[in-house]
Formats: sequence, C-alpha cells, structure tokens
Amino acid sequence: MKLLFSRNPNPRLAVAAARYLQAPVAFEFAAPLAPGQAERYRPLNPCLRLPILVVPEGSLWEADAIACRLSRETGSPFWRTGAAEPAMIQWLSWGKENFVRACDIVQFEYVTKQRYTLGPVDPRKVDDGLAQFAASAALLDAQLATREWLLDDGLSYADFRMASFLPHHELAGLPLRDYPAIARWYGQLEALEAWRDPFQGLEAPELPPVPQAGQASPIQLR
Repeated sequence: MKLLFSRNPNPRLAVAAARYLQAPVAFEFAAPLAPGQAERYRPLNPCLRLPILVVPEGSLWEADAIACRLSRETGSPFWRTGAAEPAMIQWLSWGKENFVRACDIVQFEYVTKQRYTLGPVDPRKVDDGLAQFAASAALLDAQLATREWLLDDGLSYADFRMASFLPHHELAGLPLRDYPAIARWYGQLEALEAWRDPFQGLEAPELPPVPQAGQASPIQLR
C-alpha cells in the first residue's frame, strides 16, 4: 500500500494515523493540483484531493476511510468496531460539523489564505467561525472534563479527527487556553510522536510561511 499525502490538515491526519498504527504503507508526497498532474491522479481520486491510499484493488480516498482501512489492516482498535463504534462515529460526525468546521473556518482566513496569498482576511467569516468555535468548544470542554479521551475506553481515531485542524492553532489564534480540558486533551495528543511530527523522516516540502501581517493573536480574536 502507498499513502499519497501533503502537509495540509486532512493528509496530515492520514499520515499521523498511519504512523500511529505503524501501518505497512509507503509514503509519497503528491500534488494533484500542480500543473500537468491532474490526469495522473484523477484515476486515483476524481476530486483531485489528498490523502489517497493506493491499495492492490485500486485506491481509497478521504482520511476517515483510510484510517478505517489501516486500522483493519493492522488489527488495531484505533478505529472502533462492535459496540463501541457508534460512540466513535458520533464524535466523528459531530466534530466535523461543529468543532472541526469552526477551526477550519478561522484557520482558512488567518493561515491558509495568507500562506497562499488567496486574499485578505474576511472579518465576517472570522466572526462566524469564532462564534461556532466558542459554542462547540464549550460543549467539548465539558465532555472532556469527565474523561481522558473522547471515548471512555481510551484513545481512538475520533481524537485524531477532532484535533485535525489544531496543529496550527497558535497561528490561527484559536484560544485553546480558555478551555482547560481541551488544552489538557490536546497536550496528550502532542505527546504522541506520531501526532506531533508525523512527517519525520519523510520527503515532504515545508508549507509556505504565513506572513507576519496575516497572523492573528488570541487577544485579537476574543
């Protein structure tokens, strides 16, 4: 199997999951949207997005599906099965529609747009993202105050998915310190080498820097 990736959030998530699982995959940096590359990658993913897992029978795309496949390949409960699976999927579904989406909105304005010169920050979208972040973070913080991880029986892929846009939370100015249980939980993820530095030893160009003027501070965002 081969995992095609970049350093952006969802490919990073897939690489971190593969590294955590010690899955038997080769890693290859890819850029489907680069000039002249579309036809090479379209048969693997018609959306021309990463990550892509190349498998003997074809290809699999989307980070969640890849994490599921690699967990099964390695026999790991990282992707829960049986009675625990609905609770994990609950957090995957809620997270992507609430906490993860809010982080993405703010990060796109303050980090992604500035990194790739896609235009100025849109204050209305930032305000909307921060409002969604505050609401979802309050709920998530309350839940994590009573447990170490999202699921009662320990670390799962749901934790990785929930945190998928947090590696650059400081650049985005997301105020994690205002939510002690989330800060503690994310600190546990950062203690995992597979999460903290999933690209260690891989050939992968660094992301372009974020211009200083595009950076936000938590003070600005509150």
